[in-house]
Amino acid sequence: MDFRNFKMPYSINPQYSKKTAYFSMEFAIDQSLKIYSGGLGFLAGSHMRSAYNLKQDLVGIGILWKFGYYDQARNHDQTLNPVWTKKMYSYLEDTGIQFQIEIHNAPVWVKVWYLNPETFKTCPMFFLSTDVPENDHISKTICHKLYDANESTKLAQYILLGKGGAKLLDEMNFERDVYHLNEAHGLPAAFYLLRKYGGDLFKVKEKLVFTTHTPEEAGNEKHDLGLCHNMSYFCGLSMKEVKQIEGTDDERFNHSLCALKMARVANGVSQLHGVVSRAMWNKYPNICEIKSITNAQEFKYWADKLLYISKDDGDTAAFDFRKHYLKKRMFRNVADQCGKLFDPNIFTIVWARRFAGYKRADLLLEDKERFRRLLENKEFPVQIIWAGKPYPMDYSAISTFNNLVEESKNYKNMAVLTGYELSLSKSLKQGSDLWLNNPRVPREASGTSGMTAAMNGSVNLSTDDGWIPEFARHGENSFVVPKADYDNMTTLEQDQYDLHKLYDILENEIIPTYYNDKNKWRKIVANAMDDVRFQFNSDRMADEYYKLLYNN
Repeated sequence: MDFRNFKMPYSINPQYSKKTAYFSMEFAIDQSLKIYSGGLGFLAGSHMRSAYNLKQDLVGIGILWKFGYYDQARNHDQTLNPVWTKKMYSYLEDTGIQFQIEIHNAPVWVKVWYLNPETFKTCPMFFLSTDVPENDHISKTICHKLYDANESTKLAQYILLGKGGAKLLDEMNFERDVYHLNEAHGLPAAFYLLRKYGGDLFKVKEKLVFTTHTPEEAGNEKHDLGLCHNMSYFCGLSMKEVKQIEGTDDERFNHSLCALKMARVANGVSQLHGVVSRAMWNKYPNICEIKSITNAQEFKYWADKLLYISKDDGDTAAFDFRKHYLKKRMFRNVADQCGKLFDPNIFTIVWARRFAGYKRADLLLEDKERFRRLLENKEFPVQIIWAGKPYPMDYSAISTFNNLVEESKNYKNMAVLTGYELSLSKSLKQGSDLWLNNPRVPREASGTSGMTAAMNGSVNLSTDDGWIPEFARHGENSFVVPKADYDNMTTLEQDQYDLHKLYDILENEIIPTYYNDKNKWRKIVANAMDDVRFQFNSDRMADEYYKLLYNN
Protein backbone atom coordinates (compact mmCIF):
# COMPACT_ATOMS: atom_id res chain seq x y z
CA MET A 1 0.00 0.00 0.00
CA ASP A 2 1.22 3.50 -0.86
CA PHE A 3 0.74 5.33 2.42
CA ARG A 4 1.96 8.60 0.88
CA ASN A 5 -1.26 8.65 -1.15
CA PHE A 6 -3.54 6.84 1.27
CA LYS A 7 -7.09 5.91 0.24
CA MET A 8 -9.81 4.43 2.43
CA PRO A 9 -9.53 0.63 2.04
CA TYR A 10 -13.29 0.00 1.82
CA SER A 11 -16.31 1.53 0.11
CA ILE A 12 -17.82 4.39 2.12
CA ASN A 13 -21.50 4.52 3.07
CA PRO A 14 -22.78 7.78 1.49
CA GLN A 15 -24.45 8.76 4.78
CA TYR A 16 -21.00 8.98 6.36
CA SER A 17 -18.90 10.54 3.59
CA LYS A 18 -17.63 13.57 5.56
CA LYS A 19 -13.90 12.91 5.76
CA THR A 20 -12.95 12.70 9.45
CA ALA A 21 -9.85 12.08 11.57
CA TYR A 22 -10.36 11.08 15.22
CA PHE A 23 -7.55 11.94 17.67
CA SER A 24 -7.33 10.09 20.99
CA MET A 25 -4.55 9.40 23.52
CA GLU A 26 -5.82 5.86 24.02
CA PHE A 27 -7.80 3.17 22.21
CA ALA A 28 -8.98 -0.14 23.71
CA ILE A 29 -9.14 -2.21 20.52
CA ASP A 30 -7.98 -5.66 21.60
CA GLN A 31 -6.49 -7.22 24.72
CA SER A 32 -3.20 -7.69 22.88
CA LEU A 33 -2.86 -3.99 21.94
CA LYS A 34 -2.06 -2.37 25.27
CA ILE A 35 -2.34 1.31 24.44
CA TYR A 36 -5.16 2.29 26.82
CA SER A 37 -5.80 2.95 30.50
CA GLY A 38 -9.55 3.00 31.09
CA GLY A 39 -12.93 4.36 30.08
CA LEU A 40 -11.71 6.92 27.54
CA GLY A 41 -9.91 4.14 25.68
CA PHE A 42 -12.82 1.70 25.94
CA LEU A 43 -15.09 4.37 24.48
CA ALA A 44 -12.66 5.23 21.66
CA GLY A 45 -12.16 1.55 20.81
CA SER A 46 -15.88 0.96 20.46
CA HIS A 47 -16.15 4.09 18.31
CA MET A 48 -13.49 2.77 15.93
CA ARG A 49 -15.28 -0.60 15.64
CA SER A 50 -18.60 1.10 14.91
CA ALA A 51 -16.97 3.35 12.29
CA TYR A 52 -15.95 0.09 10.57
CA ASN A 53 -19.43 -1.44 10.99
CA LEU A 54 -21.08 1.60 9.40
CA LYS A 55 -18.31 2.05 6.77
CA GLN A 56 -17.67 5.66 7.75
CA ASP A 57 -14.99 7.80 6.12
CA LEU A 58 -13.10 8.04 9.41
CA VAL A 59 -9.58 7.17 10.54
CA GLY A 60 -8.23 6.92 14.09
CA ILE A 61 -4.96 8.58 15.13
CA GLY A 62 -3.20 7.63 18.36
CA ILE A 63 0.19 6.91 19.89
CA LEU A 64 2.01 3.58 20.02
CA TRP A 65 2.88 3.41 23.73
CA LYS A 66 6.02 1.31 24.11
CA PHE A 67 5.24 0.32 27.71
CA GLY A 68 1.48 0.81 27.54
CA TYR A 69 -0.17 2.28 30.62
CA TYR A 70 1.55 -0.22 32.93
CA ASP A 71 1.16 -3.87 33.87
CA GLN A 72 -0.70 -4.31 37.12
CA ALA A 73 1.26 -6.78 39.24
CA ARG A 74 1.49 -7.50 42.98
CA ASN A 75 4.08 -7.18 45.68
CA HIS A 76 4.79 -10.17 47.94
CA ASP A 77 1.95 -9.08 50.27
CA GLN A 78 -0.57 -8.86 47.38
CA THR A 79 -0.50 -5.03 47.25
CA LEU A 80 -0.16 -3.15 43.96
CA ASN A 81 3.11 -3.14 42.05
CA PRO A 82 3.15 -1.18 38.75
CA VAL A 83 5.43 -2.88 36.21
CA TRP A 84 6.52 -1.50 32.82
CA THR A 85 7.22 -4.11 30.14
CA LYS A 86 8.17 -3.36 26.55
CA LYS A 87 5.35 -4.31 24.16
CA MET A 88 5.75 -5.96 20.74
CA TYR A 89 3.13 -5.95 17.95
CA SER A 90 3.92 -7.99 14.85
CA TYR A 91 0.52 -7.26 13.29
CA LEU A 92 1.09 -3.49 12.94
CA GLU A 93 2.36 -2.44 9.49
CA ASP A 94 5.31 -0.11 9.05
CA THR A 95 3.98 2.67 6.79
CA GLY A 96 7.50 3.71 5.83
CA ILE A 97 6.51 7.25 6.76
CA GLN A 98 8.90 9.18 8.96
CA PHE A 99 8.82 12.95 9.44
CA GLN A 100 9.90 15.61 11.92
CA ILE A 101 7.88 17.86 14.19
CA GLU A 102 9.12 20.54 16.55
CA ILE A 103 8.96 19.74 20.27
CA HIS A 104 10.75 21.97 22.77
CA ASN A 105 12.25 24.01 19.91
CA ALA A 106 14.00 20.95 18.51
CA PRO A 107 13.18 18.59 15.62
CA VAL A 108 11.84 15.20 16.73
CA TRP A 109 11.44 12.25 14.36
CA VAL A 110 8.04 10.55 14.23
CA LYS A 111 7.54 7.05 12.81
CA VAL A 112 4.05 5.84 11.82
CA TRP A 113 2.47 2.40 12.21
CA TYR A 114 -0.78 1.22 10.61
CA LEU A 115 -3.53 -1.07 11.92
CA ASN A 116 -5.33 -2.71 9.01
CA PRO A 117 -9.14 -2.59 9.41
CA GLU A 118 -9.46 -6.34 8.95
CA THR A 119 -7.14 -7.14 11.88
CA PHE A 120 -9.63 -6.20 14.60
CA LYS A 121 -12.58 -4.90 12.52
CA THR A 122 -11.91 -1.20 13.10
CA CYS A 123 -11.66 1.77 10.77
CA PRO A 124 -8.06 2.39 9.52
CA MET A 125 -5.84 3.45 12.41
CA PHE A 126 -2.44 5.13 12.59
CA PHE A 127 -0.12 5.12 15.59
CA LEU A 128 2.74 7.56 16.13
CA SER A 129 6.08 6.68 17.72
CA THR A 130 9.18 8.67 18.62
CA ASP A 131 11.08 5.56 19.71
CA VAL A 132 13.40 5.53 16.69
CA PRO A 133 17.24 5.49 16.45
CA GLU A 134 17.35 8.98 14.93
CA ASN A 135 16.04 10.56 18.16
CA ASP A 136 17.95 11.29 21.36
CA HIS A 137 16.99 9.41 24.52
CA ILE A 138 14.64 12.10 25.87
CA SER A 139 12.73 12.29 22.58
CA LYS A 140 12.44 8.51 22.45
CA THR A 141 10.72 8.47 25.86
CA ILE A 142 7.82 10.70 24.71
CA CYS A 143 5.87 7.62 23.56
CA HIS A 144 6.99 5.28 26.35
CA LYS A 145 4.31 5.63 29.07
CA LEU A 146 0.68 6.64 28.55
CA TYR A 147 -0.07 9.71 30.71
CA ASP A 148 3.50 10.11 31.90
CA ALA A 149 3.66 11.87 35.27
CA ASN A 150 6.36 14.32 34.17
CA GLU A 151 4.66 17.56 33.06
CA SER A 152 7.03 18.30 30.17
CA THR A 153 6.77 14.72 28.89
CA LYS A 154 2.98 14.86 29.10
CA LEU A 155 2.90 18.09 27.07
CA ALA A 156 5.28 16.51 24.54
CA GLN A 157 2.82 13.61 24.24
CA TYR A 158 -0.03 16.02 23.48
CA ILE A 159 2.14 17.71 20.84
CA LEU A 160 2.99 14.33 19.33
CA LEU A 161 -0.68 13.37 19.10
CA GLY A 162 -2.01 16.70 17.86
CA LYS A 163 0.77 18.22 15.78
CA GLY A 164 2.15 14.83 14.73
CA GLY A 165 -1.29 13.50 13.79
CA ALA A 166 -2.19 16.61 11.78
CA LYS A 167 1.15 16.56 9.96
CA LEU A 168 0.72 12.83 9.22
CA LEU A 169 -2.50 13.57 7.31
CA ASP A 170 -0.55 16.07 5.19
CA GLU A 171 2.31 13.61 4.68
CA MET A 172 -0.23 11.06 3.38
CA ASN A 173 -1.99 13.64 1.15
CA PHE A 174 -5.10 12.52 2.98
CA GLU A 175 -7.40 15.52 3.20
CA ARG A 176 -9.86 15.56 6.08
CA ASP A 177 -12.91 17.80 6.52
CA VAL A 178 -13.23 17.17 10.26
CA TYR A 179 -10.59 16.91 13.00
CA HIS A 180 -12.31 15.32 16.01
CA LEU A 181 -10.49 15.70 19.34
CA ASN A 182 -11.50 13.05 21.89
CA GLU A 183 -10.66 15.15 24.97
CA ALA A 184 -8.31 18.16 24.66
CA HIS A 185 -5.08 16.12 24.52
CA GLY A 186 -4.82 16.55 20.74
CA LEU A 187 -5.35 20.34 20.79
CA PRO A 188 -1.95 21.13 19.19
CA ALA A 189 -3.61 19.88 15.96
CA ALA A 190 -5.69 23.08 16.05
CA PHE A 191 -2.59 25.25 16.31
CA TYR A 192 -0.97 23.26 13.48
CA LEU A 193 -4.02 24.02 11.32
CA LEU A 194 -3.98 27.67 12.40
CA ARG A 195 -0.41 27.98 11.13
CA LYS A 196 -1.26 26.05 7.97
CA TYR A 197 -4.15 28.43 7.23
CA GLY A 198 -2.11 31.59 7.84
CA GLY A 199 -3.71 32.42 11.16
CA ASP A 200 -7.32 32.16 9.92
CA LEU A 201 -9.19 30.92 13.01
CA PHE A 202 -12.45 30.61 11.08
CA LYS A 203 -10.87 28.01 8.78
CA VAL A 204 -9.73 26.06 11.85
CA LYS A 205 -13.21 26.27 13.36
CA GLU A 206 -14.71 24.84 10.18
CA LYS A 207 -12.71 21.66 10.72
CA LEU A 208 -12.44 21.23 14.49
CA VAL A 209 -14.92 19.41 16.77
CA PHE A 210 -14.27 18.51 20.39
CA THR A 211 -15.59 15.95 22.87
CA THR A 212 -15.19 16.79 26.55
CA HIS A 213 -15.36 13.98 29.12
CA THR A 214 -14.65 15.90 32.31
CA PRO A 215 -17.68 17.23 34.23
CA GLU A 216 -15.86 19.64 36.53
CA GLU A 217 -13.71 22.60 35.73
CA ALA A 218 -10.93 21.64 38.14
CA GLY A 219 -10.57 18.29 36.39
CA ASN A 220 -9.72 19.92 33.07
CA GLU A 221 -5.99 20.12 32.57
CA LYS A 222 -4.12 23.38 32.97
CA HIS A 223 -0.41 23.87 32.48
CA ASP A 224 1.92 26.84 32.75
CA LEU A 225 1.48 28.93 29.61
CA GLY A 226 5.20 29.70 29.39
CA LEU A 227 6.07 26.00 29.62
CA CYS A 228 3.56 25.15 26.87
CA HIS A 229 5.08 27.89 24.72
CA ASN A 230 8.63 26.70 25.38
CA MET A 231 7.56 23.14 24.50
CA SER A 232 6.45 24.37 21.00
CA TYR A 233 2.84 23.51 21.82
CA PHE A 234 1.45 26.51 19.89
CA CYS A 235 3.24 25.99 16.54
CA GLY A 236 4.93 29.38 16.54
CA LEU A 237 2.17 31.54 18.04
CA SER A 238 3.26 34.06 20.69
CA MET A 239 1.88 33.81 24.21
CA LYS A 240 0.00 37.06 23.59
CA GLU A 241 -1.72 35.57 20.54
CA VAL A 242 -2.61 32.41 22.49
CA LYS A 243 -4.14 34.50 25.30
CA GLN A 244 -6.25 36.36 22.75
CA ILE A 245 -7.68 33.03 21.53
CA GLU A 246 -8.13 31.56 25.01
CA GLY A 247 -9.54 34.86 26.29
CA THR A 248 -8.10 34.79 29.82
CA ASP A 249 -5.23 36.44 31.67
CA ASP A 250 -4.46 33.28 33.59
CA GLU A 251 -0.80 32.24 33.55
CA ARG A 252 -1.99 28.65 33.31
CA PHE A 253 -3.19 27.48 29.91
CA ASN A 254 -6.61 25.79 30.04
CA HIS A 255 -6.63 23.14 27.31
CA SER A 256 -10.37 22.43 27.37
CA LEU A 257 -11.36 26.11 27.41
CA CYS A 258 -9.11 26.80 24.43
CA ALA A 259 -10.55 23.78 22.59
CA LEU A 260 -14.05 25.19 23.15
CA LYS A 261 -12.88 28.51 21.68
CA MET A 262 -11.23 26.93 18.60
CA ALA A 263 -13.86 24.27 17.75
CA ARG A 264 -17.08 25.02 15.87
CA VAL A 265 -19.06 22.55 17.99
CA ALA A 266 -18.43 20.32 21.01
CA ASN A 267 -20.29 17.67 22.96
CA GLY A 268 -20.65 16.19 26.40
CA VAL A 269 -20.90 12.41 26.69
CA SER A 270 -24.35 12.01 28.28
CA GLN A 271 -27.47 14.14 28.41
CA LEU A 272 -26.68 15.06 32.02
CA HIS A 273 -23.04 15.78 31.21
CA GLY A 274 -24.14 18.10 28.40
CA VAL A 275 -26.22 20.09 30.90
CA VAL A 276 -23.36 20.16 33.43
CA SER A 277 -20.84 21.20 30.74
CA ARG A 278 -22.99 24.04 29.42
CA ALA A 279 -23.50 25.36 32.94
CA MET A 280 -19.77 25.07 33.62
CA TRP A 281 -18.42 26.72 30.47
CA ASN A 282 -21.10 29.17 29.37
CA LYS A 283 -19.74 31.85 31.72
CA TYR A 284 -16.85 32.21 29.28
CA PRO A 285 -17.42 34.31 26.11
CA ASN A 286 -17.05 32.96 22.57
CA ILE A 287 -17.15 29.26 23.35
CA CYS A 288 -18.76 26.97 20.80
CA GLU A 289 -22.09 25.20 21.19
CA ILE A 290 -21.94 22.15 23.49
CA LYS A 291 -24.30 19.36 22.46
CA SER A 292 -24.90 15.96 24.05
CA ILE A 293 -24.00 12.63 22.47
CA THR A 294 -24.25 9.85 25.01
CA ASN A 295 -21.35 7.39 25.07
CA ALA A 296 -21.97 3.79 24.11
CA GLN A 297 -20.12 0.51 23.65
CA GLU A 298 -20.05 -1.86 20.70
CA PHE A 299 -22.72 -4.51 21.18
CA LYS A 300 -21.10 -6.99 18.79
CA TYR A 301 -17.82 -7.00 20.73
CA TRP A 302 -19.20 -6.96 24.28
CA ALA A 303 -22.53 -8.81 24.41
CA ASP A 304 -22.67 -12.53 25.15
CA LYS A 305 -24.48 -13.96 22.14
CA LEU A 306 -25.76 -17.13 23.84
CA LEU A 307 -27.32 -15.13 26.68
CA TYR A 308 -29.21 -13.03 24.16
CA ILE A 309 -30.31 -16.06 22.12
CA SER A 310 -31.71 -17.86 25.17
CA LYS A 311 -33.37 -14.65 26.43
CA ASP A 312 -34.95 -13.96 23.02
CA ASP A 313 -36.17 -17.56 22.82
CA GLY A 314 -37.65 -17.35 26.31
CA ASP A 315 -35.58 -20.38 27.33
CA THR A 316 -34.95 -19.68 31.03
CA ALA A 317 -33.18 -23.02 31.58
CA ALA A 318 -30.69 -22.28 28.80
CA PHE A 319 -30.24 -18.70 30.06
CA ASP A 320 -29.56 -19.85 33.63
CA PHE A 321 -27.17 -22.55 32.41
CA ARG A 322 -25.20 -20.03 30.35
CA LYS A 323 -24.99 -17.49 33.17
CA HIS A 324 -23.90 -20.26 35.57
CA TYR A 325 -21.16 -21.25 33.10
CA LEU A 326 -19.96 -17.66 32.68
CA LYS A 327 -19.76 -17.24 36.46
CA LYS A 328 -17.75 -20.45 36.83
CA ARG A 329 -15.38 -19.32 34.08
CA MET A 330 -14.87 -15.93 35.69
CA PHE A 331 -14.30 -17.50 39.10
CA ARG A 332 -11.25 -19.31 37.71
CA ASN A 333 -9.61 -15.87 37.62
CA VAL A 334 -10.51 -15.38 41.29
CA ALA A 335 -9.10 -18.76 42.24
CA ASP A 336 -5.96 -18.23 40.17
CA GLN A 337 -5.20 -14.79 41.61
CA CYS A 338 -6.53 -15.06 45.16
CA GLY A 339 -6.75 -18.76 45.99
CA LYS A 340 -10.48 -18.42 46.74
CA LEU A 341 -13.18 -20.74 45.39
CA PHE A 342 -16.33 -18.75 44.59
CA ASP A 343 -19.69 -20.48 44.11
CA PRO A 344 -21.68 -19.80 40.89
CA ASN A 345 -24.94 -20.31 42.81
CA ILE A 346 -24.19 -17.35 45.09
CA PHE A 347 -25.15 -13.74 44.34
CA THR A 348 -22.04 -11.97 43.03
CA ILE A 349 -21.38 -8.22 43.16
CA VAL A 350 -18.61 -6.62 41.10
CA TRP A 351 -17.10 -3.12 41.36
CA ALA A 352 -14.59 -2.74 38.52
CA ARG A 353 -13.33 0.39 36.76
CA ARG A 354 -10.48 2.89 37.00
CA PHE A 355 -9.62 3.67 40.62
CA ALA A 356 -10.20 7.39 41.21
CA GLY A 357 -11.28 9.24 44.34
CA TYR A 358 -14.72 10.37 43.13
CA LYS A 359 -15.60 6.83 42.01
CA ARG A 360 -15.45 5.74 45.69
CA ALA A 361 -14.27 2.16 45.24
CA ASP A 362 -14.34 1.49 48.98
CA LEU A 363 -17.63 3.24 49.82
CA LEU A 364 -19.30 0.05 51.10
CA LEU A 365 -16.47 -0.39 53.58
CA GLU A 366 -17.22 2.97 55.23
CA ASP A 367 -19.71 1.05 57.39
CA LYS A 368 -17.55 -1.88 58.50
CA GLU A 369 -20.27 -3.51 60.61
CA ARG A 370 -22.86 -3.44 57.85
CA PHE A 371 -20.27 -4.72 55.38
CA ARG A 372 -19.44 -7.61 57.72
CA ARG A 373 -23.15 -8.49 58.05
CA LEU A 374 -23.52 -8.40 54.26
CA LEU A 375 -20.63 -10.83 53.71
CA GLU A 376 -21.45 -13.13 56.63
CA ASN A 377 -25.17 -13.48 55.86
CA LYS A 378 -25.93 -17.21 55.74
CA GLU A 379 -29.55 -16.87 54.55
CA PHE A 380 -28.67 -14.66 51.57
CA PRO A 381 -24.96 -15.29 50.86
CA VAL A 382 -22.99 -12.74 48.83
CA GLN A 383 -19.65 -12.73 47.00
CA ILE A 384 -17.97 -9.46 46.07
CA ILE A 385 -15.11 -8.66 43.68
CA TRP A 386 -13.13 -5.48 43.07
CA ALA A 387 -10.86 -4.79 40.08
CA GLY A 388 -9.34 -1.73 38.46
CA LYS A 389 -6.11 0.07 37.63
CA PRO A 390 -5.21 3.17 39.62
CA TYR A 391 -3.03 5.73 37.92
CA PRO A 392 0.51 4.59 38.88
CA MET A 393 1.33 7.94 40.55
CA ASP A 394 -2.06 8.39 42.23
CA TYR A 395 -0.98 7.28 45.68
CA SER A 396 -4.40 7.90 47.22
CA ALA A 397 -6.06 5.56 44.70
CA ILE A 398 -3.31 2.97 45.16
CA SER A 399 -3.85 3.19 48.91
CA THR A 400 -7.57 2.50 48.38
CA PHE A 401 -6.69 -0.53 46.25
CA ASN A 402 -4.25 -1.80 48.87
CA ASN A 403 -6.73 -1.26 51.72
CA LEU A 404 -9.28 -3.36 49.85
CA VAL A 405 -6.64 -6.08 49.42
CA GLU A 406 -5.97 -6.03 53.17
CA GLU A 407 -9.70 -6.22 53.96
CA SER A 408 -10.13 -9.14 51.56
CA LYS A 409 -7.80 -11.20 53.72
CA ASN A 410 -10.59 -11.32 56.31
CA TYR A 411 -13.20 -12.86 54.00
CA LYS A 412 -13.30 -15.98 51.84
CA ASN A 413 -16.00 -14.36 49.70
CA MET A 414 -14.21 -11.06 48.92
CA ALA A 415 -11.57 -10.75 46.20
CA VAL A 416 -9.49 -7.96 44.66
CA LEU A 417 -8.16 -8.67 41.17
CA THR A 418 -5.36 -7.12 39.12
CA GLY A 419 -5.09 -6.68 35.38
CA TYR A 420 -8.33 -4.85 34.62
CA GLU A 421 -8.05 -4.68 30.83
CA LEU A 422 -10.43 -5.73 28.04
CA SER A 423 -10.26 -9.48 28.70
CA LEU A 424 -10.83 -9.33 32.46
CA SER A 425 -13.41 -6.58 32.04
CA LYS A 426 -15.46 -8.77 29.71
CA SER A 427 -15.13 -11.78 32.02
CA LEU A 428 -16.27 -9.81 35.09
CA LYS A 429 -19.30 -8.44 33.28
CA GLN A 430 -20.26 -11.91 32.09
CA GLY A 431 -19.79 -13.42 35.54
CA SER A 432 -21.37 -10.77 37.78
CA ASP A 433 -24.98 -10.63 38.92
CA LEU A 434 -24.80 -7.02 40.05
CA TRP A 435 -22.63 -4.22 38.65
CA LEU A 436 -21.94 -1.71 41.41
CA ASN A 437 -21.30 1.91 40.39
CA ASN A 438 -21.24 4.61 43.06
CA PRO A 439 -19.51 7.81 41.89
CA ARG A 440 -20.27 11.14 43.54
CA VAL A 441 -23.01 12.87 41.54
CA PRO A 442 -22.44 14.71 39.15
CA ARG A 443 -18.77 13.80 38.74
CA GLU A 444 -19.18 10.86 36.33
CA ALA A 445 -19.48 12.17 32.77
CA SER A 446 -20.84 8.90 31.39
CA GLY A 447 -19.54 5.69 33.01
CA THR A 448 -19.86 3.14 30.22
CA SER A 449 -18.91 -0.03 32.16
CA GLY A 450 -22.52 -0.49 33.27
CA MET A 451 -23.65 -0.63 29.65
CA THR A 452 -21.46 -3.61 28.83
CA ALA A 453 -22.41 -5.25 32.13
CA ALA A 454 -26.10 -5.04 31.14
CA MET A 455 -25.18 -6.60 27.76
CA ASN A 456 -24.02 -9.65 29.73
CA GLY A 457 -26.96 -10.20 32.07
CA SER A 458 -25.61 -8.14 34.98
CA VAL A 459 -27.95 -5.69 36.73
CA ASN A 460 -26.76 -2.15 37.53
CA LEU A 461 -26.87 -0.68 41.04
CA SER A 462 -25.77 2.92 40.64
CA THR A 463 -25.91 6.46 41.88
CA ASP A 464 -27.95 8.58 39.46
CA ASP A 465 -25.12 9.92 37.33
CA GLY A 466 -23.69 9.82 33.80
CA TRP A 467 -25.68 7.62 31.41
CA ILE A 468 -27.85 6.11 34.17
CA PRO A 469 -30.68 8.75 34.08
CA GLU A 470 -31.20 7.92 30.37
CA PHE A 471 -31.42 4.18 31.01
CA ALA A 472 -32.55 3.29 34.50
CA ARG A 473 -36.03 2.29 35.61
CA HIS A 474 -35.61 1.43 39.28
CA GLY A 475 -36.73 -2.10 40.07
CA GLU A 476 -37.47 -2.83 36.41
CA ASN A 477 -34.09 -2.83 34.60
CA SER A 478 -31.72 -1.61 37.33
CA PHE A 479 -31.55 -0.11 40.82
CA VAL A 480 -30.71 3.54 41.46
CA VAL A 481 -29.83 5.55 44.55
CA PRO A 482 -32.42 8.38 44.68
CA LYS A 483 -30.87 11.79 44.16
CA ALA A 484 -30.49 14.00 47.20
CA ASP A 485 -29.88 17.74 47.34
CA TYR A 486 -26.20 17.14 46.66
CA ASP A 487 -25.49 20.83 46.02
CA ASN A 488 -26.18 21.69 49.63
CA MET A 489 -24.45 18.68 51.17
CA THR A 490 -20.85 18.43 52.27
CA THR A 491 -18.82 15.65 50.67
CA LEU A 492 -19.08 13.68 53.91
CA GLU A 493 -22.87 14.10 54.04
CA GLN A 494 -23.18 12.99 50.42
CA ASP A 495 -21.01 9.92 51.04
CA GLN A 496 -23.05 8.96 54.12
CA TYR A 497 -26.37 9.45 52.33
CA ASP A 498 -25.31 7.38 49.30
CA LEU A 499 -23.75 4.71 51.51
CA HIS A 500 -26.92 4.09 53.54
CA LYS A 501 -29.16 4.16 50.45
CA LEU A 502 -26.90 1.62 48.71
CA TYR A 503 -27.12 -0.74 51.69
CA ASP A 504 -30.88 -0.25 52.03
CA ILE A 505 -31.44 -1.11 48.37
CA LEU A 506 -29.06 -4.09 48.54
CA GLU A 507 -30.48 -5.54 51.76
CA ASN A 508 -34.18 -4.84 51.23
CA GLU A 509 -34.69 -5.04 47.45
CA ILE A 510 -31.91 -6.58 45.40
CA ILE A 511 -30.66 -9.59 47.37
CA PRO A 512 -34.12 -10.81 48.56
CA THR A 513 -35.41 -10.57 44.97
CA TYR A 514 -32.45 -12.57 43.63
CA TYR A 515 -33.00 -15.41 46.10
CA ASN A 516 -36.78 -15.36 46.65
CA ASP A 517 -38.21 -14.33 43.29
CA LYS A 518 -36.13 -15.76 40.46
CA ASN A 519 -38.73 -14.91 37.83
CA LYS A 520 -38.74 -11.25 38.82
CA TRP A 521 -34.94 -11.18 38.82
CA ARG A 522 -34.84 -12.76 35.35
CA LYS A 523 -37.32 -10.13 34.14
CA ILE A 524 -35.12 -7.29 35.46
CA VAL A 525 -32.08 -8.84 33.74
CA ALA A 526 -34.02 -9.30 30.47
CA ASN A 527 -35.33 -5.72 30.56
CA ALA A 528 -31.79 -4.40 31.05
CA MET A 529 -30.51 -6.49 28.13
CA ASP A 530 -33.32 -5.21 25.89
CA ASP A 531 -32.98 -1.57 26.95
CA VAL A 532 -29.20 -1.42 26.48
CA ARG A 533 -29.08 -3.29 23.18
CA PHE A 534 -29.69 -0.48 20.66
CA GLN A 535 -29.72 2.83 22.53
CA PHE A 536 -26.32 2.16 24.10
CA ASN A 537 -24.70 0.36 21.17
CA SER A 538 -21.87 2.48 19.76
CA ASP A 539 -23.27 2.13 16.22
CA ARG A 540 -25.96 4.59 17.41
CA MET A 541 -23.27 6.84 18.87
CA ALA A 542 -21.07 6.80 15.74
CA ASP A 543 -24.16 7.63 13.65
CA GLU A 544 -25.01 10.57 15.95
CA TYR A 545 -21.50 11.98 15.69
CA TYR A 546 -21.98 12.29 11.94
CA LYS A 547 -25.49 13.71 12.19
CA LEU A 548 -24.96 16.11 15.10
CA LEU A 549 -21.27 17.09 14.85
CA TYR A 550 -19.53 16.28 11.60
CA ASN A 551 -22.25 17.07 9.05
CA ASN A 552 -23.43 20.32 10.67
